[in-house]
Amino acid sequence: MNDDARNARGTTDVVSTHSVFGAPCWVSLTSRDLEVTHDFYSAVLGWRWRPAELGDRFWVALADGIPVAGVAAVATMWQMAVAWTPYFAVPSADEAVARVQERGGTSAVGPLSLPPGRAALLADRDGATFGVWEGELHSSWETWRRAAPTFIRLHTRDAFDAAMFYGEVLDWATERPGCCEVRYEGGEVVLRSGGDVVARIESGALEAAPDPTIRPHWQVHFAVADVAGCVRAAELHGGSVLSKGSEEAVLRDPDGAQFTVTSRRER
Repeated sequence: MNDDARNARGTTDVVSTHSVFGAPCWVSLTSRDLEVTHDFYSAVLGWRWRPAELGDRFWVALADGIPVAGVAAVATMWQMAVAWTPYFAVPSADEAVARVQERGGTSAVGPLSLPPGRAALLADRDGATFGVWEGELHSSWETWRRAAPTFIRLHTRDAFDAAMFYGEVLDWATERPGCCEVRYEGGEVVLRSGGDVVARIESGALEAAPDPTIRPHWQVHFAVADVAGCVRAAELHGGSVLSKGSEEAVLRDPDGAQFTVTSRRER
């Protein structure tokens, strides 16, 4: 996120969260073991890697040269859960954190200054974790979104209640130019930014379920050409398969982080 924004300076136009807001702008993984993480996702998703500027525990994943995700090997050191987390663009991280707290959510980390911006890790009132980012978005952000290497879906207790929460925090469906559009389609709440579907919210998760896969959470989907190939690679490199079909599979990496691979045709 911030590393790639710095790399974009001086060579391409820089997009700011002050003009683009409310939409997912990044995904990040907290892990325990960087080497295992690199090997697993390189095998499953074909990613390559480069270091970020935050230290040797932080790396950026590249797909065909495009930054697609961040990895931070801080789960043990910071006593954080191993998980994939989506980040949403906001004009003000401080204001977003205040809105979350006012509406019954919680703040786990931040806002922290991470030049050229600020970030915070939060949870909604049903416990689903998400982040916010204020500052520059690297110029390939538009490519990242158009190419749709990632897609996010919130599994929650009540989709309408969640949409109200996030709408008030992230200025969805307001009169501000550039805000995200929210509609109810096919039994789900659908979020669009610039005409593109960028997230979905569905009801049915159980707040106190012992199984974390059915508790409220944001699920990160990666669009792939070969779902079956990803499943085989995951099993060969220490991961596990939670569910699978011809067009989609839910996987778990060796550290325990859950994610979905979805066929580009389906996506």
